[in-house]
Amino acid sequence: MSALPEGRLGATGLPVTRLGLGLAALGRPAYINLGHAQDLGADRSVEAVGRHAHAVLDAALAAGVRYVDAARSYGLAERFLGEWLRARPQDTATVTVGSKWGYRYTADWRLDAEEHEVKDLSADHLRHQLEQTRTELGERLQLYQIHSATLDSGVLEDDDVLAELAALKRDGVAVGLSVTGPEQAATIHRALETGAFDTVQATWNLHERSAGPALAAAHEAGMGVIVKEAVANGRLTDRGAPAALREAAAARGTTADALALACVLAQPWVDVVLSGAATVPMLDSNLAAAAVVVDADLEAALRGLEEPADAYWAARSRLRWT
Repeated sequence: MSALPEGRLGATGLPVTRLGLGLAALGRPAYINLGHAQDLGADRSVEAVGRHAHAVLDAALAAGVRYVDAARSYGLAERFLGEWLRARPQDTATVTVGSKWGYRYTADWRLDAEEHEVKDLSADHLRHQLEQTRTELGERLQLYQIHSATLDSGVLEDDDVLAELAALKRDGVAVGLSVTGPEQAATIHRALETGAFDTVQATWNLHERSAGPALAAAHEAGMGVIVKEAVANGRLTDRGAPAALREAAAARGTTADALALACVLAQPWVDVVLSGAATVPMLDSNLAAAAVVVDADLEAALRGLEEPADAYWAARSRLRWT
């Protein structure tokens, strides 16, 4: 495996590898990735899922990954991550840790829950969740992000929220936002106007490219850019890849997921692309993206995979929690 390219997260100066690990599929027993039920196996007790998460984190560390991204709503992801960091203080000293606030995990570890998370972007919830995050991650928290900010949520106009985030910045923690939905670009531009944020995390992949120009503008302004859902919750892996992607991957002797991730890494405005791997073999396949060369012929072959943003997000909303 090629050494993972390193860099800095925009003007924050935080050291990162350009491939990082997101914990959305590792901190709770159910998620919307294709095949997630098979990834975690039959035993999805808290203890089993915790051991599984630690195994993937160990593999990521051994492979050179130096950015890990969690969230309050990812079940017990912050707890698992905190335990892992405390068990390996010297080995993990160079790992940059980010998390997010804004959603509350509500499934109570049930697979058949009617809802798995509830959104609350109020300042009171920020204060409450920051205290919880501090309990789990302590001083290892280096980046705290609004989880799935949108224009219609009003969070970017909430002076109380912005004041709390400014205070957090004064305490030495970088602040950012993640965005979601077909209006990602408009949300990013509004975040830029506020001048309040150090980083932005957005969905960009071969199916959903609408946020690209806005992310380029954010990068130009000095914001760190993190890309999530680079394999579209499994739709751009061997489990669900369209024919054009499968054929291009086979021609280059790689996997669909590695090729999809490589196409994100090729964007000049990206600082970190998150692997959402739920298993060690999946992580290894994702990290192979670092060795894939993206050229003009490949870009032309895959250009037809782009979907209208509304259609992409509608398809995502139909994915099942398993």
